[in-house]
Amino acid sequence: MAGKGAAPGTAVLLVTANVGSLFDDPENLQKNWLREFYQVVHTHKPHFMALHCQEFGGKNYEASMSHVDKFVKELLSSDAMKEYNRARVYLDENFKSQEHFTALGSFYFLHESLKNIYQFDFKAKKYKKVTGKEIYSDTLESTPMLEKEKFPQDYFPECKWSRKGFVRTRWCVADCAFDLVNIHLFHDASNLVAWETSPSVYSGIRHKALGYVLDRIIDQRFENVSYFVFGDFNFRLDSKSVVETLCTKATMQTVRAADTNEVVKLIFRESDNDRKVMLQLEKKLFDYFNQEVFRDNNGTALLEFDKELSVFKDRLYELDISFPPSYPYSEDAGQGRRYMNTRCPAWCDRVLMSPSARELILKHANTVISAFKTLTVYCTLGNGMCSCPQGRLCKAWWTRWSLFP
Repeated sequence: MAGKGAAPGTAVLLVTANVGSLFDDPENLQKNWLREFYQVVHTHKPHFMALHCQEFGGKNYEASMSHVDKFVKELLSSDAMKEYNRARVYLDENFKSQEHFTALGSFYFLHESLKNIYQFDFKAKKYKKVTGKEIYSDTLESTPMLEKEKFPQDYFPECKWSRKGFVRTRWCVADCAFDLVNIHLFHDASNLVAWETSPSVYSGIRHKALGYVLDRIIDQRFENVSYFVFGDFNFRLDSKSVVETLCTKATMQTVRAADTNEVVKLIFRESDNDRKVMLQLEKKLFDYFNQEVFRDNNGTALLEFDKELSVFKDRLYELDISFPPSYPYSEDAGQGRRYMNTRCPAWCDRVLMSPSARELILKHANTVISAFKTLTVYCTLGNGMCSCPQGRLCKAWWTRWSLFP
């Protein structure tokens, strides 16, 4: 279906969030996170809203099932969401299946003023009108209203329990069809390995997985439409270049294991200033002494090292990055201004779009009442302070499209 121009006014909100930690301390983290989410909804008043969650249910899904149910019920029945009279929820709860479990959760909310919206049935190959509120869980493989895959184990053999994959849905409003893809790509297993080469071996693994998803989206099984891919891409800055830049005037000390002679730590010290430690790098430690560099001017000075998307420059686009790295803040609530020191902070969470989706947006940008923009929302409304560990909307993207009446 081709998009047709129509009167401006439909607000579309796309949100992505890795919510794993919300289920570790639901009484505090979920409450704060939901309050922030509702504030975003109230501020932008979208007509069509998509919330893509990764690591839904946390590290131990079976133990978190009751928390999951409460979270979903709250979202669907809250007073803040009462004007959204239709919803679709897709939760991958099949945690006993290592072959298929992705821990992805996709939520779609339709405002009562939005008329005649349809969702695609991939099995029947036709659109069905969306009415009421429905929740699908457990074995999503049998749900015809979506496509879901977990990446093969050989994509990332180092991670035995990887739950990375994607879920795709297709929607149609006013004869404009578009795909929304919830995605979770592979992380860096070792900072030391990532530092060795530029680009790192892990970026190559992410390229392979993302390329697979894009090929699936545009294959010949279904008509091609515009698409938005948003989730936790785990994109990293070019580690070698970042370290060399941050530690230009430092000397490096290599620490090796006594029994294997394997490198286990790199310590970068200032050449003067009493040889103050600037950076400690271990397999799962990236401890840089001055984290302000990642927040100053939204980390703009480091954007040149954000290179992973360049491989897909002809296939994927995004709006200008105007927010600090979306890597998680410390899990210590008393250090809300500090990023976790497991890996180098980076723009992991993104909202990307196909060339046709970009053209769709730009074509109508001049007639839009509120110009499209990107934003990052933290627990204290974007000021960089995170009062609940990791309980943030990693990135929200919204626009008023003039496509939908």
